[in-house]
Amino acid sequence: MTLFLEIWPAIRLTLTLAFVTTLILVVIGTPLAWWLARSKSRWTIIVNALIALPLVLPPTVLGFYMLILLGTGGPGGWLAPLWGGRSLAFTFPGLVIGSVLYSLPFVVQPLRNSFAAIGPGPLEAAYSLGLDFRKAFALVILPLARPGYLTAAVLGFSHTVGEFGVVMMIGGNIPGQTKVLSIAIFDYVEQLRWTEAHIIAFAMLVFAFVALALTMSADRSITRIQP
Repeated sequence: MTLFLEIWPAIRLTLTLAFVTTLILVVIGTPLAWWLARSKSRWTIIVNALIALPLVLPPTVLGFYMLILLGTGGPGGWLAPLWGGRSLAFTFPGLVIGSVLYSLPFVVQPLRNSFAAIGPGPLEAAYSLGLDFRKAFALVILPLARPGYLTAAVLGFSHTVGEFGVVMMIGGNIPGQTKVLSIAIFDYVEQLRWTEAHIIAFAMLVFAFVALALTMSADRSITRIQP
């Protein structure tokens, strides 16, 4: 109980960050994934490569450039004074921006695969019944893409929960403001508090396993969708 009370601010911050990030990613990832799945433009290769860049880029590299952009000398320094701040670096909004960019491929790719698996047939059938694109997308495409949304949400949420390099670079280690669970483990290891570090790490390991099991289950559902 003592450990729980000690790390509760980090738990609350981590869950809030993951929830907000996942919500934003689903909103912006839906039209982006739809365009990538349906467009035949040569720009899809470039856009897809940019989205997938965090998969191969070291988190510290992305975090470094995000720190510059969010700091006092970048756009973050120009925007923050609008609500009385100095910059977006070392703030919760800065963590959200960094997390959205870092977790973007984990949401866009499952949605893109799901939309591609559906194929053009269901949408064409909806058009033949007199539905416009918005109604057809809401009533036909979204229900068929539900497994893809589940995969995207689980991956986006769990990946944000497990972030370390990016959040450390752009958020630092401010208790109650930017100190998330992954940084709390790092702190306990530095303090040689191995028991506390083990408890948190094991809990996150179990969470990751459950998240992967849900993702694999959703992926099996996607493969059953007939184009």
